[in-house]
Amino acid sequence: MPTAILTGQPVPGSSIEGDLRSLGFDVRTAADAADAETLLAEVPGDQRVALVDARFVGHLHALRLGLTDPRFPLAAVPGAVTARPDGRQALTRALARENSAGGGTALAVESLADHVVAALDTDGATVHRPELGSLVAAVPEDPQTRNEARQAVAAVDDEAVRLKSAVKARDGFFTTFCISPYSRYIARWCARRGLTPNQVTTASLLTALIAAGCAATGTRGGFVAAGVLLIASFVLDCTDGQLARYSLQYSTLGAWLDATFDRAKEYAYYAGLALGAARGGDDVWALALGAMVLQTCRHVVDFSFTEANHDATANTSPTAALSDRLDGVGWTVWVRRMIVLPIGERWAMIAVLTAVTTPRITFYALLAGCAFAATYTTAGRVLRSVTRKAQRTDRAARALADLADNGAIAALVGRLARVPLGGPLPAALAGTAVLAASLFSGVSWAPVCGAVVYAVTSGQALSRPLKGALDWLVPPLFRAAEYGTVLVLAVHADVNGALPAAFGLVAAVAYHHYDTVYRIRGDAGAPPATLVRAIGGQEGRTLLVTVLAALLTAAQFTVALTVLAVVVALVVLAESIRFWVASHLRGAPAVHDEGEPA
Repeated sequence: MPTAILTGQPVPGSSIEGDLRSLGFDVRTAADAADAETLLAEVPGDQRVALVDARFVGHLHALRLGLTDPRFPLAAVPGAVTARPDGRQALTRALARENSAGGGTALAVESLADHVVAALDTDGATVHRPELGSLVAAVPEDPQTRNEARQAVAAVDDEAVRLKSAVKARDGFFTTFCISPYSRYIARWCARRGLTPNQVTTASLLTALIAAGCAATGTRGGFVAAGVLLIASFVLDCTDGQLARYSLQYSTLGAWLDATFDRAKEYAYYAGLALGAARGGDDVWALALGAMVLQTCRHVVDFSFTEANHDATANTSPTAALSDRLDGVGWTVWVRRMIVLPIGERWAMIAVLTAVTTPRITFYALLAGCAFAATYTTAGRVLRSVTRKAQRTDRAARALADLADNGAIAALVGRLARVPLGGPLPAALAGTAVLAASLFSGVSWAPVCGAVVYAVTSGQALSRPLKGALDWLVPPLFRAAEYGTVLVLAVHADVNGALPAAFGLVAAVAYHHYDTVYRIRGDAGAPPATLVRAIGGQEGRTLLVTVLAALLTAAQFTVALTVLAVVVALVVLAESIRFWVASHLRGAPAVHDEGEPA
């Protein structure tokens, strides 16, 4: 149980002790600064501890934001400071210094907690200060100011502020106006019944899988039910994040589950639509796989651009300035958020089209919308990159190299041979172009030769740090090359089962690539090199698939794709689950990734 140490002169009638207990704190009272130091030393090192001024006046939610958010080692609001176990040493050191400076006596007027926060700032410690907005958090020094503070507390509805803050600050049009107005109340209902965000996330996944199963029936009733259930799944998907913000139940495992399940839900639904269409005699597996490839490549563009500019210096451009000016014109904000087809708009479109049209029309609309959105966002980011005077850091270059997912073959080539191809992006473009030309050449062994060239250029692309203005495009190019190769060769096989097997393989590999992103975002680093080598790296898998297509009959190639999909899925899932569960059990710092705007 976390411990709160009350310091300073107690105030008759104050609710501070009850408020702290309602937040789960064991409350102890210190007679003076020396006593506070003693009580702090008695609290077990693996527990959260807080110093709170007994004169504190404010909203309960202000205390909740300041003292219970699990993401930050140190946090403070006026009159209160808290430390997680990993911030405990800094807090103890700051309190000891204040105790020495004050001679061990309690501060008569000034707040000990605020003095400790000032000492932490002096030490260079990072102290999180939550944005309180209209919430009140103060330490009045006399009866008049205490009266004024209490009136200010009474004038603001604490619960209304809490509900409003549960909604993501930046969201899509559909989510903002069609989902969040009521999903926040579902989040509160869940919080009051002790449900966790991870339980709601799991419910969202199960609902989406049932929706995919309904779509797979191939009947009109099944399609209508699938559309309704997909929207229900999305409501729960919004609710889990709102529940996390409402109750401050952030966790590393929860962030991973939320992000991973979003992809699993959408791609499982694509498969359900393809199965349903097949029952009606329409083969749309190529469209389903194409939609998954396009959507995944879109996400990799987002991830790569974000990581490339995560901590870049001089990170400004005229294009970014124009975007900021457009944000000042209200209606353009919503138009620009809608045309990139975020998950809310995308799932709403899929649900409606599933219910009233056919899977083929649904996929045509999805591909057209995603292609336009990808073109718009990528063009904007390219313009920002070429006009931005930014110095990319070694961390950004390392993250891009991890996202590239090169394996042993590319690494060996990068060490042994240097081909003058100009730079990382030209090398990647050259290899991708050769591979694409070979796939459509009509010569059975041409794709193998193209894949060999592609493997060589993949190694060359990463033989130097990815610090160029457009080097963030290298990982998306590699994703398009690998996934596109599997898609084209499965289409060329032209036998039943080839495209579903290819869908499974791309889904397994895409999971690995998403998992890499979430590890980097959680500051956990890339997956271990042994995992990347075990599944071949992106250039190794591309080469293997082309060799299998050249050596085997179409039926044998289908079996080989299926086996490869199962092996890759088992290996990456086992390592991913092991890593994230172990991180959760050892108390990894909580994160809350807002991810794709809903």
